[in-house]
Amino acid sequence: MKYPSPHSIARRWWVSGWIWLLLGGVLATPNLDLMQRLAQERYGENAAETVVAWRQMMDEARSQPVEQQLNLVNQFFNRRIRYALDPDIWGVPDYWATPLETMGRGMGDCEDYAIAKYITLKLLGVPNERLRLIYVRARTAGALTEAHMVLGYFEDPTGEPLILDNLITSVRPASRRSDLTPVFSFNSQGLWVAGQQQSNNPTTRLSRWREVLERMSTEGL
Repeated sequence: MKYPSPHSIARRWWVSGWIWLLLGGVLATPNLDLMQRLAQERYGENAAETVVAWRQMMDEARSQPVEQQLNLVNQFFNRRIRYALDPDIWGVPDYWATPLETMGRGMGDCEDYAIAKYITLKLLGVPNERLRLIYVRARTAGALTEAHMVLGYFEDPTGEPLILDNLITSVRPASRRSDLTPVFSFNSQGLWVAGQQQSNNPTTRLSRWREVLERMSTEGL
């Protein structure tokens, strides 16, 4: 996964509230029965069972404090989804999967984990402004770095986020993830580079983020 430039980020991945409405009010009236049926039809019994377990997890999490919700969602996807690269899953270099596609295949890469956790927490009622998908440089063994994506929860928009990551099972403050260096972050309302929100015309061309939102809108979200 290559690091895009801030200019290309703003041009390709900015998703404003207007675009969110344009795409059919994603998450406004989710049809989880449709998701479960599509999982069965497209991927089989195991996928349908995963969607059932996902719904049960959300039912359990709804009455919990937000930090417990973060832990439940992080653990669910980290335990249920096997890490794999896009060429092995989809036969293409880079593909952003919907939660249904990720649960259907039972596999995903870092973007797929982060997107599934983001959508699930929004379904649980966590405010969108507290959630951002964050591109980072992750330091690996041998002091090498690689592109990676995590989900951040911001109790305070200008404060330190809690990090949900497929690499580790626990949700930790960013200060305890010295192996991660943020590059940029985004959600359905904006994009941040170096901690500053960028602005752009919502009608500019969108790429994988818009595509995954459009597919979700046909899958019950």
